[in-house]
Amino acid sequence: METHSRSKVGPLRRITGLVSLAAAVVAGLGAVISSRAVNQPSSPEQAAALRKIAPWVIQDTADGKQVEFMIILTDQADLSGAAVMQTKVAKGRFVRDTLWNKSQATQKSILKWLDEHQLEHRSFYIVNAIWVKGRYEDAFALASRSDVARVEGNPQVRGIPDNEQAVPAPSQPSAPDTVEPGISYTHAPSVWAEGFFGQGIVVASADTGFRWTHNAIKPHYRGWDGVTADHDFNWHDSIHNGGGICGHDSPVPCDDSFHGSHTLGTAIGDDNVGNQIGMAPQAQCMGCRNMNVGVGAPAAYLECMEFFLAPYPVSGDPTQGDPSKAPDVTINSWGCPTSQGCSANTLQAGVEAQRAAGIIMVVAAGGAGPSCSTVTDPPSLYDASYTVGALNTGTDTIASFSSRGPVTVDGSMRLKPDICAPGTNTRSASNSSDNAYIFVSGTSMATPHIAGAVALLWSAHPELKNNPDATEPVLNGTAVPILSNTCDSGSPKTPNNTFGNGRVDILAAVDSEATISLNSAASVKTQGSTSFPVSLPLAGEPGVECRNSGDRHTLVFTFSDNVVSGMAALTLGTGQIQGRPVFSGTTMTVNLARVGDVQKITMTLTNVMSSGGQLLGSAAVSMNVLVGDVDANKTVEQTDVTLTRNQVGMPIGASNFREDVRVDGKINANDVRSVRNALGHNLP
Repeated sequence: METHSRSKVGPLRRITGLVSLAAAVVAGLGAVISSRAVNQPSSPEQAAALRKIAPWVIQDTADGKQVEFMIILTDQADLSGAAVMQTKVAKGRFVRDTLWNKSQATQKSILKWLDEHQLEHRSFYIVNAIWVKGRYEDAFALASRSDVARVEGNPQVRGIPDNEQAVPAPSQPSAPDTVEPGISYTHAPSVWAEGFFGQGIVVASADTGFRWTHNAIKPHYRGWDGVTADHDFNWHDSIHNGGGICGHDSPVPCDDSFHGSHTLGTAIGDDNVGNQIGMAPQAQCMGCRNMNVGVGAPAAYLECMEFFLAPYPVSGDPTQGDPSKAPDVTINSWGCPTSQGCSANTLQAGVEAQRAAGIIMVVAAGGAGPSCSTVTDPPSLYDASYTVGALNTGTDTIASFSSRGPVTVDGSMRLKPDICAPGTNTRSASNSSDNAYIFVSGTSMATPHIAGAVALLWSAHPELKNNPDATEPVLNGTAVPILSNTCDSGSPKTPNNTFGNGRVDILAAVDSEATISLNSAASVKTQGSTSFPVSLPLAGEPGVECRNSGDRHTLVFTFSDNVVSGMAALTLGTGQIQGRPVFSGTTMTVNLARVGDVQKITMTLTNVMSSGGQLLGSAAVSMNVLVGDVDANKTVEQTDVTLTRNQVGMPIGASNFREDVRVDGKINANDVRSVRNALGHNLP
């Protein structure tokens, strides 16, 4: 992350100071006049630039004041290619490199302008954006550029609802239970009994930091090997001023409030001597402080998202980012209130980038209930966030403070929250000592229950790991439905804008049939009035497609259940996928064009999902393309010519459709000629 500061001038003699003061007054008056003039645009170009500037920036730069703001560039990276990547490391590397390269290619001109104008600034890449400290005229000049999409504020905001207050708790749970009531209500202990504890999953905390030496957290910290601590790639502090008891830029994990330790404890905490406070007690943890004693800002939030995408050493920077060390799940029990100046979409691309990289962001709905349409604050309102509402622990009633949907702040009418979990009187770790515990209520407390549930599900079903699109339907589809119409029209239903899909039941999710199977594949062509398939075996030697219909092919995949979505990519050979896959019943159809002859192609399917939320993680099917090889022996020879000639004039059926090489519904001399022209072609 690149940072530049204004140059500083040393002390001058009194007379020079008086002259400078007079000049400054004149300049200040000029700036105010200029600001007022620009606020009343005199041209369409000025009006267009003004529309790009967030109201908070205009308001807070009044009278020449200097503020922090975010320049969001017009050119943002296309991350769609990550969908066909087969591993988390591959996804993460693709996303990080694509974003990085885009920022490097597009920010240079703006950075040069900022340097020339001696404006303090810092670059981001997870969103193609630049943090700037400047005045109104600076914001307007930047907004006037075609390569700038928006100028949005970087306000200091209350990231944690004021109603989330800590109450001291005993250092041991109430006898005889050692498992906290909220954990039990999700049925996590029954998942542990099946042998799944979140092993192999890394959960990250984006919060006020965390007390890594806490007895219930230390055994699970990825930076602790039982003897020594290594915080590189496991901790980052995005607080560069202030920082409370931790100070700023802390080189070790530290919590300047109770909040981060508490939420992380609910996800993974267990001290192994009776305090089973966490959902996934064998998951590992890491973290990033994104709030200064509960006060956040968009730049600090993005800095932690960037660190999670590609962690780097404590004393390092994003150029050293390593996507292979990224977490699997992040806990986000914070908000960026639009009522305090956050723009609705500043953080959206950052959330979507993490999701594209296979990282699921579990986000608190917020504490603005009980009114409807109170899910208003980023990142809770985004489709890419998995948003959590709070239940009164031990019941299926909604906590009064839990924010509700539908989302109206962006005009989407999106249903939120997605799911609910226990969120009142939650006992978990505190930051005051290594054996301190507190009770807290909030959607912040419900959120780590879901983050831990994801860790349990992924440890039980690795085929779902790092696939949020497949994971969320499993959790939603197995949740205990809770009917409501409080924030919905019509009769009570589920899902709804109070409870989402209902109360998480992680045992039901783990025990559900989470996968579907690919049963068959074929290359299908219509010849006359009938379609004939060339079978493409799922294992062993690929089938041979000998028919040529203008270098176009249609592949049909049949599954064990009805399918509704999925991705396809040509991962070997030349050709192009035409349009999107078509889903009908148990089949998925992919159309290809410009497929070259004499080659083996491989089609890779990913994220194919059934109507019931079941998933096919990935599958690859190959096909040999060899026009004229009617006997399918991977060589076009005289035998193929003879076979075709013998079928000339015969009606096409299941036994001779391959001889209709030209796919025109009849076998004639043109087919014989096509085979003869291909003599000698072969595949290994």
